[in-house]
Amino acid sequence: MATHSHSERRLLVAAGITALVCVAEVVGGLLTKSLALLSDAAHVFLDAFALALSYAALKAARRPPTDRHTYGYHRVQVLAALVNGATLAAVAVGIFREAIGRIRAPSPILAGPMLAVAGVGLVVNIGVAWVLHRHDRHDLNVHSAFLHVVGDALGSVGVIVAGAVILVTGWTIADPVVSLLIAVLILVGAVRVVRRAGHILVEGTPEGMRASSVLKAMSGVPGVAEVHDLHVWTVSPGYVALSAHVVIADQALSRAEAVMADLKRVLADEFGIGHTTIQFECANCQGTTACLGPRGTRTGP
Repeated sequence: MATHSHSERRLLVAAGITALVCVAEVVGGLLTKSLALLSDAAHVFLDAFALALSYAALKAARRPPTDRHTYGYHRVQVLAALVNGATLAAVAVGIFREAIGRIRAPSPILAGPMLAVAGVGLVVNIGVAWVLHRHDRHDLNVHSAFLHVVGDALGSVGVIVAGAVILVTGWTIADPVVSLLIAVLILVGAVRVVRRAGHILVEGTPEGMRASSVLKAMSGVPGVAEVHDLHVWTVSPGYVALSAHVVIADQALSRAEAVMADLKRVLADEFGIGHTTIQFECANCQGTTACLGPRGTRTGP
């Protein structure tokens, strides 16, 4: 509980600082007429939004299950990620359109103030990244926040490069060119977030895990004759659930409990699956629903 509290505080502080950087970049972008600075401000704004969502999701995930939400509110984190990813993609498209217009019709830019604002943003982002990185490296929310801030820092570096080029050469097209690169960075991140969130929402097998490997490991437990109707899914990042039908010999309940204990140990040790629903049977139930069969193949209609 204390670890979660520390994570929440760091996320809240990071969101507040990132929001201040966003305001500074918006003001600086409007004054200097730098699209690169405004593009980076959009990126920073969405990252502040993502940090705030991560904070809210972490608090929601701690709420206990209810009659209406028996898994609790863990998936709030996934919904937050989906909203964040979709918003990122929309902003990236907007930056692309504006950058192409600027390349066709360049406008004068105040490179000096542009460099100053971007420099301040870079220093702040490095500081926030350091604070997030030195704690809870395995905490998904904190690690995600760290990656967002690193993205902000890279955006600031791009703006600094554009400002330096304009200051030295007067080539103002460097500003929209850097804006395009920032848009690509935003879009790549958006696609990854949406793809991961979508995979979880459609009950996909956890990333890096194969259902056939889980089935093989369960089938190898002494006393297990067959495993079918196997389903493995992610409730939320780090929370994996499993359900399966396991055929065993007709035997005393005490012996069956030993088989159950072995199954749970294998699932926890080899795959990190702690939430399991296993139904014992003395014969295949011959269900009509398509499911993963004994050798990892689809069975059913």
